[in-house]
Amino acid sequence: MKYILLFTAIILFTGLPKNIEKKVFKEIESTFEIEDFEIIGVSIDPAISKTLPSEFGKDNLFKIISNETFYGYAYVSQAASKTALFDYLVLLDKDLVVIKTKVLIYREEYGGEIGSKRWLKQFIGKTQDDNLKYGQDIIAISGATISVRSFTESINNFLKSIQILHKQNIL
Repeated sequence: MKYILLFTAIILFTGLPKNIEKKVFKEIESTFEIEDFEIIGVSIDPAISKTLPSEFGKDNLFKIISNETFYGYAYVSQAASKTALFDYLVLLDKDLVVIKTKVLIYREEYGGEIGSKRWLKQFIGKTQDDNLKYGQDIIAISGATISVRSFTESINNFLKSIQILHKQNIL
């Protein structure tokens, strides 16, 4: 019962849509193998945020804490597909290394293969020093070219942003 109460209390403060929130919490639980945890929004000065390649608002970068232990970060954002946007999650460990990427909601009829665990594994282990290249570091998916390029660019922008935030001692 304690977990349910904690989970419910946290949901009220994330600002994420409910359907995305549930998926984010599920991925945090399974990736970090923790049940009782809280996520705390990381506030980035708007002036600094404007200089970053990725978008950072009030409710898309979170610290993950369980029993007063810091585990890492969760970042939720969107990338473009052919005619819509798709939602994705990046989980970082405390050393700012990507430990999981997940497509949370894909809204296109074609290209859904971008959400496969096998394809997303390519991003695990990437750091702020990496610059990924479509077709070289990241394999193409037939029928999902726009989504693959967009996601690769989004991850590159995120990693560059993390690098800037780390150098400025924000992360």
